[in-house]
This record gives sequence, C-alpha cells and structure tokens, in this order.
Amino acid sequence: MDRRKFFKKSGVVLSGLALSGSVLSGCFEEKKPVVGKVTSGEKFPIDASKLKYYWGDLHNHCNLTYGHGDLDKAYEAAREQLDFVSVTPHAMWPDIPGKGDPRLEWVIEYHESAFRRLRAGGWDRYTKMNEKFNSKDFITFLSYECHSMQHGDHVVLNYDMDAPLVECTSVEDLKDKLKDTKTFITPHHMGYQEGYRGYNWDFFSEGRQTPFVEMYSRHGLAESDLGDYPYLHDMGPRHWEGTIMYGLNQGHKFGIMGSTDQHAGYPGSYGDGRVGVLAEGLDRDSLWNALENRKTCCVTGDRILIDFRINDATIGDITRGNQRRIYLNVQGESAIDYVDIVKNGRTVGRISGPLTPQNPEGDVVRAKVKFEFGWNRFEEAVKWNGDIKISDGVIHNISPCFRGAPFVSPQEGVKEAPTLINKIINQNEKGCELEMFTTKNPNTTSPATQAVILDVTMPKKGKFSLNFNGQTFKYSLAELLEGTKTQFMNGWLSEAIQFHRAIPHDAFEFEHFMLDETPEQETDYYYVRVRQRDNQWGWSSPIWVERV
Repeated sequence: MDRRKFFKKSGVVLSGLALSGSVLSGCFEEKKPVVGKVTSGEKFPIDASKLKYYWGDLHNHCNLTYGHGDLDKAYEAAREQLDFVSVTPHAMWPDIPGKGDPRLEWVIEYHESAFRRLRAGGWDRYTKMNEKFNSKDFITFLSYECHSMQHGDHVVLNYDMDAPLVECTSVEDLKDKLKDTKTFITPHHMGYQEGYRGYNWDFFSEGRQTPFVEMYSRHGLAESDLGDYPYLHDMGPRHWEGTIMYGLNQGHKFGIMGSTDQHAGYPGSYGDGRVGVLAEGLDRDSLWNALENRKTCCVTGDRILIDFRINDATIGDITRGNQRRIYLNVQGESAIDYVDIVKNGRTVGRISGPLTPQNPEGDVVRAKVKFEFGWNRFEEAVKWNGDIKISDGVIHNISPCFRGAPFVSPQEGVKEAPTLINKIINQNEKGCELEMFTTKNPNTTSPATQAVILDVTMPKKGKFSLNFNGQTFKYSLAELLEGTKTQFMNGWLSEAIQFHRAIPHDAFEFEHFMLDETPEQETDYYYVRVRQRDNQWGWSSPIWVERV
C-alpha cells in the first residue's frame, strides 16, 4: 500500500492539526508571566479549522541546467515524501560579473552554458516532464531562477503549466514584465551582503507578486544575523541588512517559507528546508490561494505543525485590535526544546520542554520513534532493504526523512553523482517496508543518513522489530522510552542503525494561551519559532495586528 492510500485508509489526515483537545502535559508550565501585560494561562474557545498542512519544495535544482541528478529522478524522489514540488532550472544572470577575470572564468562558463542549454530545448523538455508528473495527489509547478548581484537571486513560480520563459535585463524588469501574470517572484538565500547576490530590502514590493520570501535553505538560516545554521557557502557570510528580521523591522509584510536550494536532484532533501502550506485541499488552486495569502511556514526538515492565531486571525493575516488573544498549538516530530512567541523582534513568550522526556504513566503510550540508518567510513553507497514492524498497537503516521547528496552548487573537479531514490515500498498500521541508500557522513554538520519517524500508540511491552540486510533487531517501546539504542551491522566502523529515544505525546505536542494588551507600534508583528532537541526547527509566517 503506498503512502497516500495508507493515510486515507487509516483515517489519518496526511498533514493537519489536532485543533482541539490537545494534551498539555506537566512537561510544560501552563501559567507563566512573560513581559509587561503579556500573560499566559487563561483559556478561551478555539474553533476548528478547515485548513491542513501540505509539504513541498519550491526551489531546488538538478542537471537540467547545473547540478547533479536527472530531471525525472528529481520528480520521483520528490513524490516519495512531498505533496507538491517545483524543480527549478537556472535561467539567467543579467548583471553577471567577472568578465575577463581568470578567477571567475569557470564560474561564469558553467552558468552561461546552463542558460544556453535551457534555451536549446531544455525548457520544452522541462515543461513536458513537469506535466507528466503532475497528478491529483502530487502537484507540480513550473519555475525558473534569475540571479542578480544588485537585487539578489529570485525564483519565478508559475501557476500555468505552459508558462513561457520570460527574458529580462534585471529583476525589476522581470517584475514589470510579469506584473499581470499569475506568478510569484520570490527572493531567496536572504542574508548575503547586498550587491553580492544578497537581498536588498529597498527593492521589496509588498503584495501579490511577492507574498513570501525564503528564510532557510541549504545556504543557511536568514532569520537574523544571530542563531543556528550560519552561512558557510563560498558566496560569503551572513549579513544583518539582508535578513528576515531586518525586513520585518522595516515594516514589510511577507510570509516565511523554506526550500532546499539543493543541487543534487533531490527536492525536499531532509534538513535542507521545506515549506508547509496551510490550504483547504491538495490541488493547484487551493495551494496557490494559500501561498498568495501567506499561509506558509518554514521547517528545516521535520513536519512541525504550528497552529498560531491572534483573535480571529491565522498566520499571514493582518488584523486589528488592542487586546490580542494568542492561541498556539504545536506538534513536533521529536521532543520540543522550546517554543518562542516573537513580537517586533523580541521574545515575549518562551515555553520550554523537558531536558529529558519523562517516562509516561500507564501501560499504553502514544509516542514518536525515529529509526535512522547510515554512518560507516566508506564512499560507496550502502543499500538498505528491510522492514519495520510493531507487535502490538497501531501506527498512525510514518514520516520519511530522506536526504539527497550534499551539494549546494557545482564545484570544479567534482564528478556528477547519480540520484539514489529512497522509498517507502509499502506501509500499513503495523509496519512499513523500506529501500534506502546511505553514504558516510561528510562531516559532523552534514549528515548523509536516512530515517523514518513512526507515530504509534502501543503498549510499553510491545516490540519494534527491524529486519534489514539479513539481520533482525528488536526493542520494546519501554526500552526506547528509557533511551536511544544503536546496532552496528558488521562491527565497529561499519554501517549502523540508531533506534532513537521514544518521545511520548506530552513532549512533542502542546497548546498554549496568552493575552497581550500592549500595542507597541501602529502595526505589531508576531510569529512563532519552534526548536526540537534534535535541532530541527519550524517557523510560522507572521500575523500583523494594527492598533485601534
């Protein structure tokens, strides 16, 4: 049974929130004074929402222009773990620098040769492949990328399946030519220095054409000049005036999203960035309408569900009122470290999770358990074939955490790597069959492991049985609630399996109520940031509240 049929049969929404009746455990302090007149703990009625989260990658690359991996394999890989995708060809760089500079000749050539290939039949091939993979439960979009030293790099996302490739002399020229079309023009890898392909907020135009911006990708995190995931690419370090918080503090209104910007033909590569869209359904019109109205969130990899509301407003909305009733429901994929409620660039509420999750009382437990595969010290890919089964209870959901090769852009002398597609072959309420490929981790900050996360309800005595590559390992839920286990497949320095600590329900989901009666500006912005203990992150788009 494939991924979508399993969810439909089991009655589990593929992406969505439990919007009422959420468990708030003793792991989180419900009543905690925060700042000024911002207080927490008073509950108020919350209406159910018709919106559901769907997950995608709207900016990634393959060898169609420059990068690794074939176009058809990119779509196949995306279909294994995403609901929608746009595979992005590099199209143009009107102000490309360095002509005659020997240091930049190779860089200029690989860009310009890619642009030529796209116009010499590549675009036609791309549009046909995009239409081939589009279906009722996997939505594909056309896009292309325009580089710019002056304005920063942008991705054009098209609604129409037969949209043309539009030529331009600058990003501003591109915006003008596309102003009456059904397109989004999204700046990405925010945070580089302006004038060097970093974004310049002086050129931001609020509205339908740019409703959201890319905050996180394989380049790093552009939320602020401080924080995790610094910029390490050869394009330079992180720069304050190009960041998301700088733009919000200037009064700009935009949604927040993540994409991989991955160059190995693996859209949605786990840990490199994804966008969550709160939409009424999985179809082109619903997704487009949600994107246009800033109903987006940004995650690094895990599908962290954030239901954030102020009065009657949800993420991306603009509302009015001096009394702001704040509601928050968060469901992670692992133990939540903390959740911040940010107002005008300051943390006005922080809810912290436990350092180590408590073993819950009772014999039957709801928990999430991650099974991770990889390690070893060899360049050759290890193929994993096998299954995960539970002896008792039920699996509610299986989240794939599949990665592609760790390429941001071509590097001179590096040979192209073929795309090895990781798959959930079939799955049901008792287990799943997997086919995966891992290589050695290139360093301590760029893992090459593959994983799945099982959301289960089962008795503590129930066992997980992993049967891979001719070997079988068994652990009870009770054992994994006590701590993480590991097993080498062929002794020390060989490939291994990590049986992560089981995370009980009260450590990965909670809800919170707050009241803020202190307008600070004519329009205040609020957003939510979530950190898990495994350093997976999620961020909501802002809500803006105008003073009455």
